[in-house]
Amino acid sequence: MAAHLVLASASPRRRELLAQIGVRHEVRPVDLDETRMPGEAPRDYVVRLALDKARAAWERVGHVAQTVILAADTAVVLGDEILGKPRDRADALAMLGRLSGRTHRVLTAVAVCDASGVKSDCNESLVSFRTLGPGEAEQYWNTGEASDKAGAYAVQGCAALFIERIEGSYSGVMGLPLFETARLLAGAGIAVWKPVR
Repeated sequence: MAAHLVLASASPRRRELLAQIGVRHEVRPVDLDETRMPGEAPRDYVVRLALDKARAAWERVGHVAQTVILAADTAVVLGDEILGKPRDRADALAMLGRLSGRTHRVLTAVAVCDASGVKSDCNESLVSFRTLGPGEAEQYWNTGEASDKAGAYAVQGCAALFIERIEGSYSGVMGLPLFETARLLAGAGIAVWKPVR
């Protein structure tokens, strides 16, 4: 019997990325407290959340034979500050203003849980924004893309116009680094690649 993958995330980007590499899955998001611990380093934070999400989903659905859980967490990090999803328009504009003309880190941790236990990996990419012109952050907010994205931008959307350079994983910046994900899934018996037709 083939292993069955459960994605513990409601992110449409993660679903799209799994489909891109031909991985069938069902979606079962989990809702956890995502408060950062005092003094917790950004990398430790995203890894902890990915592991916690994977374990929570395993407790819910993992007792079905051959089930594999995939969870992830992404953080946009400027200095040591994590820029989460903006609370509102003003917060989004402030975030974009702070990213303007600077390089920030995007950390995405991936965790895979099955009957043998849980494994994780973390991808770090550097994203450099050009200096934004007057009104550009406002124009971007008006596209609707910024409201539910960490750091108030989507690399795969109109914010691509702001990005001078990416060093690392494009899919990691989107929210699911496919190199690390495929390696973890293969270790859990989940095949990747679309069948040739």
